[in-house]
Amino acid sequence: MTTHVSIIGLGLIGGSLALALKRGQGVTITGFDRSYKSADEAYRRGIIDAVAPSARAAAKDADFVILAVPVSAAAALLQEAASWELKDTVIVTDTGSTKLPIMEAADGLLANGTTFIGGHPMAGSHKSGISAAIGHLFENAYYILTPPPGCAEEDLKRLQDLLAVTMGKLAVLDAGEHDKMTAVVSHFPHIIASSLVNLLADQEDSRPFIRRLAAGGFRDLTRIASADPVMWRDITLQNRTELAAQLDRWADEMAQVGRMLAHSDPQEVEAYFTEAKRYRDELPAVSENAAQGALYMQFDLHIDVPDHPGVISEITHILASHEISLTNIRIVETRTDVYGILVISFRSARERNQAYDALGSETDYSMQIL
Repeated sequence: MTTHVSIIGLGLIGGSLALALKRGQGVTITGFDRSYKSADEAYRRGIIDAVAPSARAAAKDADFVILAVPVSAAAALLQEAASWELKDTVIVTDTGSTKLPIMEAADGLLANGTTFIGGHPMAGSHKSGISAAIGHLFENAYYILTPPPGCAEEDLKRLQDLLAVTMGKLAVLDAGEHDKMTAVVSHFPHIIASSLVNLLADQEDSRPFIRRLAAGGFRDLTRIASADPVMWRDITLQNRTELAAQLDRWADEMAQVGRMLAHSDPQEVEAYFTEAKRYRDELPAVSENAAQGALYMQFDLHIDVPDHPGVISEITHILASHEISLTNIRIVETRTDVYGILVISFRSARERNQAYDALGSETDYSMQIL
């Protein structure tokens, strides 16, 4: 029996989902993207089996319809879908990072008796577009599902069974709770990171050397500020209520820090950092088989190498000989709170751990996984 899946939106997420789902038995993928170039590349690479001329046509005979587009676009498509010709048994889902706006946009579809279940695969990459699609993008990443009230258990299970082949960590949450939690651990940190970068930029004219000092720990701390500004514009506006609440709590926290500085009590200051360290150290670490959190992350290996000609080519040669791909490599000049002079980034904990083992067996360099 063939399962027909239609994916609307063939970027990084849609393309990677197609590759992952095609590992399942009897799954055929029809794709549609507003960019003919993206749809054509997906077809030529075998990521999808057929190209549809429109979103409506893609959905017509599908058993599952996946809207792998930004939340604002998905909301518009869901409203349109209320008038589409769909199978009685179809399940429609999405991949957006905020869920309440999506669930509200699906009201018309649900009123027609069509099953809609919100989805949010918490995975990403430093690259975008169909050319960056990889079949293992979702492995060990949380994949959140947000069924509406009254959703049939058998429908939820059908979607879970389809997505199981992605090897993501499937979890079911209320849409409102999802948005509250992602505001804390994903959306608000992006605002903080961006604000720190803007604070640095504001002081560069008067302190030109500050830019060079930011090349170490500060750059790592604010890495997420390099994410797509258009995507984060939309996320910020879509989850603005929860973000405003977090901003109020952040202001209270900063007011507490201000009072602590005014008191100048060494024990109070140390206790503040001690408590933060204790809680942070107890957070689950990402390992090869553990799920990563809500923030996109690269998997870094810090290597304390000597500064001599050829050392970087030595490292990359060893990795290449073990067929291990890296996503970034850089030398750290400002190493306060950063271990090692060389930082290599990988797409997954598995690849990072393989690199650790390969380099450990062929060199005597000190290495650390942070």
